[in-house]
Amino acid sequence: MADTIIGKITHYYDKIGVAVIKVTRPLAVGETIKIIGHGKEFTQTVSSMQMEHKEITKAKKGQIIGLKLDQLVKKGDEVLKVKL
Repeated sequence: MADTIIGKITHYYDKIGVAVIKVTRPLAVGETIKIIGHGKEFTQTVSSMQMEHKEITKAKKGQIIGLKLDQLVKKGDEVLKVKL
């Protein structure tokens, strides 16, 4: 099965390693995502998400969330949900 695009990076705070993502499809803690863009690609499991500085376990289409990432990303990078 192909991976599904679920959002885009709209901002990245490099000092704290947090990306702001505009979600276009649902995402939940525990799911695996792949970040692609600017000649780079990596995969990680979603361990926590925040919306307006509050912990959430699920993000819905249209929400803007904060997500701690393991590697540097840039504005415009795509976020995909990995089908296992």
